[in-house]
Amino acid sequence: MTFAKENEMSDENEELKKQLALFKEQVSKAKKETKKLKEVNTKLQDEVDSLWSMLDEMTQTDIESWAKMAKDLQSDTVTKALMVSKKADA
Repeated sequence: MTFAKENEMSDENEELKKQLALFKEQVSKAKKETKKLKEVNTKLQDEVDSLWSMLDEMTQTDIESWAKMAKDLQSDTVTKALMVSKKADA
């Protein structure tokens, strides 16, 4: 091999080594970013789960409140009906 070809191959090898080093650095950064994003995702998932739990509790409370109001309304209606019928009987 001539000196020129050896020098050219050496330059190509150096360029490939630089590109490989750059690629490894980018992979390392991507792994770190992925780790951070997974941590953020976990925190957000916890918040979502907590919000769903709160919504379920609120829904249950609403159901109980509406059931109580319906029962109270029914009792009031029956009481008023009895009062009207007693007045009519008197």
